[in-house]
Amino acid sequence: MNALHIDGNSLRLADVHEVVYEFRPVLLGADAREAVNRARAVVDDQVANNRVAYAITTGVGKLADVRIPPDQIRQLQLNLIRSHCAGVGEPLTEPEVRAMMLLRANSLSKGYSGVRPLVIDTLCEMLNRRVHPVVPARGSVGASGDLAPLAHLVLPMLGEGQVLIADRSGKYSGAHLPAADALREAGIKPLVLEAKEAVSLINGTQGMLSVGALALLAAEVLVDSADVIGALSLDALRGTDAAFDARIHQVRPHPGQLRTAENLRRMLEGSGIRESHRDCARVQDAYSLRCMPQVHGAVRDTLAHCRRVMETEINSAVDNPLVFAPAHRPGGQNDEAEGDILSGGNFHGEPVAFVLDFLGIALSGLAGISERRLERLVNPSLNEGLPPFLAPGAGLNSGFMMAQVTAAALASENKVLAHPASVDSITTSGNKEDYVSMGMAASLKLRQIVANTRHVLAIEAMAAAQGIDFLAPLKTSKRLQAAHAAIRSVSPPIEHDRMLAEDFAKISDLIASGKLAEPLR
Repeated sequence: MNALHIDGNSLRLADVHEVVYEFRPVLLGADAREAVNRARAVVDDQVANNRVAYAITTGVGKLADVRIPPDQIRQLQLNLIRSHCAGVGEPLTEPEVRAMMLLRANSLSKGYSGVRPLVIDTLCEMLNRRVHPVVPARGSVGASGDLAPLAHLVLPMLGEGQVLIADRSGKYSGAHLPAADALREAGIKPLVLEAKEAVSLINGTQGMLSVGALALLAAEVLVDSADVIGALSLDALRGTDAAFDARIHQVRPHPGQLRTAENLRRMLEGSGIRESHRDCARVQDAYSLRCMPQVHGAVRDTLAHCRRVMETEINSAVDNPLVFAPAHRPGGQNDEAEGDILSGGNFHGEPVAFVLDFLGIALSGLAGISERRLERLVNPSLNEGLPPFLAPGAGLNSGFMMAQVTAAALASENKVLAHPASVDSITTSGNKEDYVSMGMAASLKLRQIVANTRHVLAIEAMAAAQGIDFLAPLKTSKRLQAAHAAIRSVSPPIEHDRMLAEDFAKISDLIASGKLAEPLR
């Protein structure tokens, strides 16, 4: 693939996906390199003239009043990285670390952080050569950014700490290597950080943002898949498509609702099952079937809002202090002799924390309505015309009885996880950081909610396919036949009781790949 030239202003989630999962190379753009150099010149001027500037010639946090002499500035950088490597717990996944590296490099490329281009080049080289730091997932309150995770990300750039290396095919080995050895094998020279570079690297929201961005990309696949699976369940239950009539949704025109209603109409168009009961006495279906446009649509609108916030954050300067170089004119002259270094709070994770929590709530709703459709498919009191628990020879065989229990457990776990992390705060750094976002906690909860929701949808998909099988020789629509075939490609019909866990895992992978949503295209 052609290299992605980052500039701090134009990175999109589609680019993130290509770099993280397809290993697209990353380079610092030429114009961005000039902007980075201009900001660095301001920092160098501050140091050369021994001016007082936060985190450049002073300590950080509560120690901001401690003056650092010029001959100790390099040691300060190293001390800051080492001391902030205080994370615990399981490491972030390698895709999450790759996203974190890209997002941190992109933010620095904006030209307001005061680092040398070499710092960004090193991050890009580690990405391109697949040298991935080991980053413990826990230890951030999301206030001065994700300090601990980012410090663990940076330490291997200095030749310390541990990394994971993917082989040339992109497979992750899972083996830890000392960073010094890995950098040497990759031909990357360890960095010696100069004034301000440590705080520029560890102040930022890229921990929560990397986990959250990948969760958002996965969630966008889930909601498309949910429309397909929901339509399959509705047809298996001999539901009506009347509730998806465009006129109903045009008078409540939320964009997501309109989109899901259209998807459901397309998925059910031409279904022989639907035609077989068009004149039945049933007036309307239960909410879990009838209100799919309203529920799935609200999830879609939440996703769209989250995407807007995250793409803004991806292209923001989020460290502190920020460096504003003199205005640059064509021809090489500047408007002023000196720039400005301003302390602020762009590292605070609240905008991201809020949408991560919002998305967790929305996906809990998506899993909840899916579990209710599953209940209707298996419950003999509700699935008129289908065998109890979709079991051939019900009684001797239990069918999907326990499958629904698993889905119920996952949906209920989501309800606990959906409690927002961002309503909490805890004081840190000697009361200097007295209101924090808890955005990293929100992102880690969201990651689990995404996984749970995918599994619930997988169980519903398997049950819906079984329900369609029982209605033969009646056939569903062409699009739903394609969805049914995709499910059957990894999970055969249940003819007698068997272990279902492997089927759930395979269908979950099918959903994650986007293949189950392909009939919408």
